[in-house]
Amino acid sequence: MRAGHGCAHGSVGAAQVKTAYDILVIGAGPAGLAAAHAAAHADPLLSVGIVDDNPASGGQIWRGGAQHQQDERARLLWRELHAAPNVTLIQQARVLYAPEAGALQVQTPAAAMKLRYERLILATGARELLLPFPGWTLPGVTGAGGLQALAKGGFPLADKRIVVAGSGPLLLAVAATLVDKGAQVQAIVEQAGNASLARFALGLLATPAKIAQALQLKARLRGIPYLRGSHVASAIGNSNGSAVRAAIVRTGSREVEIPCDYLACGYGLVPNPELALALGCATSAVSGSIEADAWQQTNVANVYVAGEGTGVGGVDKALVEGRIAGLAAAGKFDEAQTHFAERTHWRAFATRLARAFALKPAILKLADDNTIVCRCEDVTHGDLRCHTTWRSAKLQTRCGMGPCQGRICGGATGALYGWRPGAVRVPLSPARVDSIIF
Repeated sequence: MRAGHGCAHGSVGAAQVKTAYDILVIGAGPAGLAAAHAAAHADPLLSVGIVDDNPASGGQIWRGGAQHQQDERARLLWRELHAAPNVTLIQQARVLYAPEAGALQVQTPAAAMKLRYERLILATGARELLLPFPGWTLPGVTGAGGLQALAKGGFPLADKRIVVAGSGPLLLAVAATLVDKGAQVQAIVEQAGNASLARFALGLLATPAKIAQALQLKARLRGIPYLRGSHVASAIGNSNGSAVRAAIVRTGSREVEIPCDYLACGYGLVPNPELALALGCATSAVSGSIEADAWQQTNVANVYVAGEGTGVGGVDKALVEGRIAGLAAAGKFDEAQTHFAERTHWRAFATRLARAFALKPAILKLADDNTIVCRCEDVTHGDLRCHTTWRSAKLQTRCGMGPCQGRICGGATGALYGWRPGAVRVPLSPARVDSIIF
């Protein structure tokens, strides 16, 4: 398979694209793009494929296309990958399952194909952790990152009153995006307290670039209340329950009602482990992150992982892990090792991030027995709290058996009850019958 070929981009049919690669990268976010770039430039004779389920590259961090980002690193990666003759980008393509060792069944809007590989790099990113509270299923209550993605995609939010709540630096980035789109951000509600935030701010001295980003965000958000040590206790709907009308925010010993048209609430990120689990990769029993060695290789031979899948840490950690994974997959171990110190630096930042924004116990006690936890199957907290395992809950309540296949309630049940899925159901995404190999 060591042969150069013309670069192919976009949503393509099976007859138009190579179906065998030396290195196949799943995910075109920062980690995936960095991995593909490192591998392709390490050895121009290696064929590198990138598979992503979005119509544009960039993942969630560089959403809307890497080539359109302010971050010069994104634009540079895109330019050089686009020009590389040994790189193929397959967009709007979802991985369904692994039909055999060294192969993945993939579906695009136009066709299905079996992609073969010698080495596989998983850069499948993360998703928001959404936790239940009374009223969280009301129309207008969204994930913080989810509303940001909608805004970047053109969803009209001008003059809409929005409360942004949850935990982590993502809240500030979300609020800044909403302000840029003309929304009226009523408040930013952060569950971490002053002491935790102060320690985290002090730790930014080790990462000067993050200080600059924080100052820029602060300037863009001037005048918006930033409620520390606070959280949304419930959401209130209008008279017929067709939309949210206010957020009840608990701040200290009091509760305040903040009118809003949208409530964007997210408690950080959790890895997307489904493909890794389907391939037999080991994950952490505590965090659910995908385990990897110094070369970013999982316990499965020739399968590597990079980015938020190994633990949430932001774009800088994703980029350096991607480079290491790409170089290691290309056999350039000495060059990969030169990035170890940088990886250690950004992993330390990720540790400080997790410590500063760790969830308070009160957040996990908001759901009452009538609060829905599994939105697909309308399974409540009262239905679930008597079960001891994910499997037991699935068998007796259908929790996690709906269209999202546990992607939403899985994070919630992990936080609330400590459950971790031991296996995944395939296909990993909804599939056409003719996409399945019998």
